[in-house]
Amino acid sequence: MSLPTTDLCDKYSDELQIADPIFADFGGRLAFSGPVSTVKCFEDNSLVRGALEEPGEGRVLVVDGGGSDRCALMGDNVAQLVIDNGWAGALIYGFIRDSEEIAGLDMAVKALGTHPLKSNKRNLGDRDVPVRFAGVDFRPGQWLYADADGVIVSEKELTL
Repeated sequence: MSLPTTDLCDKYSDELQIADPIFADFGGRLAFSGPVSTVKCFEDNSLVRGALEEPGEGRVLVVDGGGSDRCALMGDNVAQLVIDNGWAGALIYGFIRDSEEIAGLDMAVKALGTHPLKSNKRNLGDRDVPVRFAGVDFRPGQWLYADADGVIVSEKELTL
C-alpha cells in the first residue's frame, strides 16, 4: 500500500523532489510506490515492454519518452505486464493508448495523456540510467511515491 504523498510531504518536504503536476492518472488504481527502475526511449516502446516482461519485484518503471505527443508508449497489452510481473506501477513522460481497457486493470500508470498511434519497435533506448523530466532527477534505486495528489521521489524508503 502506498503512503499518501501529502503526508509524506508534511514529514519529509526538505528531503523530497516533487514532480511538476503534468501527469494524468490511468489504470484502476491511483496510488503506487516502490524503488525506481528507468527506461529512456523516444517513440519506441521496445525497452518499456522488455523491462515490464521482467520480474518487477514491486518496482516502479519510470519512462522518459521525451514527452513526445506523436505516439503511445504503453497500450493495454503492455499495461497487463505491470500486473503479471509484479510491478508497482509506471510513470511515463509520454502517452498511452487503450485508455478504456487500462482503466479496467488493477494497476496504476501516470502519463501525459492518450494517443491512438502505437510506437516504433526498433529496440532503441537505454535501461536503468538517470533521467530528468517534470523537474525531477530520477535515478535507479530511488523511491517513488504517487497518488491522486502527485508524484514525489526520495533517496530512501519512507515511513510515516
